[in-house]
Amino acid sequence: MPTPPSRTAAPTVVAVIPARGGSKGVPAKNLAAVGGVPLIVRAVRECRAARLVTDVVVSTDDAAIAGAARGAGAVVVRRPGAIAGDTATSEAAVLHAMDTYEAEHGKPVDAVLLVQCTSPFLIREDIDAVAAAVVETGADSALTVAPFHGFVWREGADAAVEAVPAPPGITPGGTGVNHDTTFRPRRQDRPQDFLETGAAYAMDATGFRAAGHRFFGRTELVRTDPARVLEVDDPHDLARARALAPLLDTARPGALPTRDDIDAVVLDFDGTQTDDRVLVDSDGREMVAVHRGDGLGIAALRKAELKLLILSTEVNPVVAARAKKLRLPVLHGIDRKDLALKQWCEEQGIAPERVLYVGNDVNDLPCFGLVGWPVAVAGAHDVVRGAARAVTSTPGGSGAIREIASWILGPTL
Repeated sequence: MPTPPSRTAAPTVVAVIPARGGSKGVPAKNLAAVGGVPLIVRAVRECRAARLVTDVVVSTDDAAIAGAARGAGAVVVRRPGAIAGDTATSEAAVLHAMDTYEAEHGKPVDAVLLVQCTSPFLIREDIDAVAAAVVETGADSALTVAPFHGFVWREGADAAVEAVPAPPGITPGGTGVNHDTTFRPRRQDRPQDFLETGAAYAMDATGFRAAGHRFFGRTELVRTDPARVLEVDDPHDLARARALAPLLDTARPGALPTRDDIDAVVLDFDGTQTDDRVLVDSDGREMVAVHRGDGLGIAALRKAELKLLILSTEVNPVVAARAKKLRLPVLHGIDRKDLALKQWCEEQGIAPERVLYVGNDVNDLPCFGLVGWPVAVAGAHDVVRGAARAVTSTPGGSGAIREIASWILGPTL
């Protein structure tokens, strides 16, 4: 069994995230947002938060991915076209990135990680665990796995069955792979199988160069939470990830914004400050219901010297009246809310990534794509909740804005 060499300095552990620009299943997949954050940015953030990772390197052939990666704090290595096609291996990208890193930094890499940004729910603890298996416990390689209890079948392995014509839609010749089809033991009576998650791998750098692939020597299995195992390969996977993000992201460190994260709060009106209902009297006048707690939350945000704005497509005078009551600037009757928001940020000298925007419906999505903290209220449209970085537990019109204020300023608000 190999033992890790003694070192007087911390080992150099480089996390490499391969992220090609081309994707057939999901166009621009690595930039697709899950929980309001592009996949590449999610991966970079978790790697940077890992205790043992020295540097995070993104290997890409795409300028937009490179820009997003740099913005998240990664070092970008431009991937040559020869290893950027559909048939290129992840190992080739990791080797090239590792060589480039060593040449630019003038020091050898002790361990290299392969991290896939298409696993949106990979967490820093798992990244540290695979790294620790190599640099602290002497494994040659390591990977994230999840306990697996299913029976695996393979198509077309039984020639006798294949000779019999099958009805349309039925594949003939199924054969059991990890089980005896004549004996089906209970789960607790079967050996524990593990599913490779495809999320994170760690390799001793010298051994990786010699082997040319990610599994060599003693390979350590790092168990992860099966609930977080999801790889985005097609639009259905992306939709599932966006639906799960409000559940899985909220419990993570940094999932909710604080005062240090933002400089401005921009509020939609209908459906966020109201319950999205409109009461109309016999003269055609419209009335809506708001929540007093939201007013207290807005007052606290103003006292904290945050820039505030109400931004609405509605031209109803109730919007202006509510803004006046709250002493907030308002832009309403706006067709392109994203353009108005961008102009407002420029006028105020605020970086969009330092803006929290609260919305509830599909007309808020362009603004979600502009700001750093897109937030949906409970009860928002499914697509909007999936695109949000955080989701309130309180519906619009029932104190959702006060809840957001408590995230930013503390629970005593």
